Amino acid sequence: MRRSIRSLLVATATAALVVPLCGVTAANASPPGFSNADKDALRNQAPADLAIGSAVWGRQQLMSYDPKAPTEYQQVLGAQFSSLTPENDMKWDALRPAPDVYDFESADALVAYAKANHQEVRGHTLLWHSQNPAWVTEASRTWTCDEARTVLEDHIRTVVGHFKGEIYEWDVANEIFQDTWDNGGVKLRTEANPFLKACADDPVGLLADAFQWAHEADPEAVLFLNDYNAEGVNAKTDAYYALSQELLDRGAPLGGFGAQAHLSLQYGFDTSLQENFERFAALGLKVAITEADVRIPLLEGETGPTAEQVATQSDRYDALLEACLNVDACSSFTVWGFPDANSWVPDVFPGEGWATPFEDDFTPKPAFDAMLESLTEATPGTSPRR
Repeated sequence: MRRSIRSLLVATATAALVVPLCGVTAANASPPGFSNADKDALRNQAPADLAIGSAVWGRQQLMSYDPKAPTEYQQVLGAQFSSLTPENDMKWDALRPAPDVYDFESADALVAYAKANHQEVRGHTLLWHSQNPAWVTEASRTWTCDEARTVLEDHIRTVVGHFKGEIYEWDVANEIFQDTWDNGGVKLRTEANPFLKACADDPVGLLADAFQWAHEADPEAVLFLNDYNAEGVNAKTDAYYALSQELLDRGAPLGGFGAQAHLSLQYGFDTSLQENFERFAALGLKVAITEADVRIPLLEGETGPTAEQVATQSDRYDALLEACLNVDACSSFTVWGFPDANSWVPDVFPGEGWATPFEDDFTPKPAFDAMLESLTEATPGTSPRR
């Protein structure tokens, strides 16, 4: 049965705050205004060792947060999710407007909101070829490897250090491999990524150092590789598997592998997701679904999907979650924002949309119901991660 979002929220007067364990609030502790008795919340039905998250753009959605008068979006975000990923607030262009300037305002607002709502935060991202500020693009044209390393080390140590103790997982290296359809096929992005390009003679060495710098800045955070088209066993994940082995052999503190899971109904579903996760878990790594959404091709002139498309979307979301639940090492499952009005999909994939688990009036979609049922039926974890 589809429910109005107001049936998913509970009045502040019924809130039951949870005492942190060992000084750390459990990921699935209750946010203010939310009752543990409510069975219609993803975070409340999840196993204790699985974080259920959403991406959020802090600068747009959380800067004006007032816990005494939250917006409806903020209420849903706090009630439904135990983990937040900054969609943009911790990327280079947001944090580094100039070489000697760090701007943490919106990222700090996101972390403050998470604390107020008993949520954890996934850091995203420390090394990426996209959304870099203009000064990086310009300076990197003449960088030596030593110069690139100096800039990257300062950034990682400063950013991870700033949030020390506040971030449970960091996407250290994001989308560092090309795809099969790119020029040259699957290989490290030593052309598009300015740091890897400057250190093209030993890019793995730079990556190993990036993980080490992050670990030294916050030894408790689990450090991830993260990419799209990385759900099943394929050429790209084979490359990540080999890279993971090499990084571990070099002593790098690699802790996890994340599959973004940006899916489209234009393509089939890769049923080897669980198999892929299991092989990374066998290396001693955590695994995670980090950016899930399932976009739907919409007919020209239509604003909504067909019943068949809705059912298929629901199946895809649930299949992603089930693969995570079936692998003990899966530590987090994150959807890439909500509702549809906040989705990146229509701007990047014209003609596709309706990609998130909530409609614009915050009505849960069948995909939400399917995931809630799977979480309810899952074997509870025995303890929080930390």
